Amino acid sequence: MFNRLFTEFRTLTLIAVIIVITILIVLVFNWFMNRFVKITLVKHHKDLTGYLFIKHIASAIIYLIGLAAALVQIPALKVVGHSLLAGAGVLSLIAGLASQQALSNIMSGILIVIFKPFRINDKITLRGTFTGIVEDINLRQVVIRDFENNRIIIPNSVISTDLIVNAHLGDNRCCKIIDIGIGYSSNVELALEIMKEEVEQHPLHIDNRTQEDVENGVPAVVARVTALGDSSVNLRVWAWAKDASDGYVLNCDLLQSIKRRFDDVDIEIPFPQRAISYTDKTNKTNRHGN
Repeated sequence: MFNRLFTEFRTLTLIAVIIVITILIVLVFNWFMNRFVKITLVKHHKDLTGYLFIKHIASAIIYLIGLAAALVQIPALKVVGHSLLAGAGVLSLIAGLASQQALSNIMSGILIVIFKPFRINDKITLRGTFTGIVEDINLRQVVIRDFENNRIIIPNSVISTDLIVNAHLGDNRCCKIIDIGIGYSSNVELALEIMKEEVEQHPLHIDNRTQEDVENGVPAVVARVTALGDSSVNLRVWAWAKDASDGYVLNCDLLQSIKRRFDDVDIEIPFPQRAISYTDKTNKTNRHGN
């Protein structure tokens, strides 16, 4: 009796020690990985996607090894523990314990890291609605931080089959299209010239022309009439910035400066107006009834 209690106590103690050691190893590993990413990768502006994903996978493997080592201490589960440690039956065990959706998320996460449709710190838009910066890619999900500092959690299997707009894939430059309508009585040529001048003078605007364009005399900024609307002449100017962040500021500043310049030279920007007419029934009754 005493020997059995002692054996069980020793087994439980050994399992607890293994669990504690496993957790400590994961914490130390994550600390070294985070330090490596911060000092080496962030400092030199390298892609973090693969390293962070490897960190998640390595942590999961360490936990799996710790679980296997703990199971080996239990006689009834010793076979399972040895199978995990040896690597035999790992896939069948995961398939039995995990749902099909979880496996799909893991495989989709691996494919995302391999083919890189987006990376950590990329600005992406999903379904034309959700826009934000990719903050993390792990075994189950992608975490996106939107511009209100909310976190959008998207399963890997969902985002890997969705339509994604990536503002940073291959080229960080951003083109902002600014459309403004002016009145038919306004000077169109002057309005176009003002729009081009405001774009050229903005400090965040970049010259997007190639050397061949410069040699052929292509203008740095192009502004054109795009349509003759019901109540306005629609004008458009294209403004380039080095990235999406500068592009947003550039767009806001230009709308303000162009509006101010238009006001200075009496260029009208039409707005919807409604004329309301009504009949005075009281006066009509008085005229015909008395």
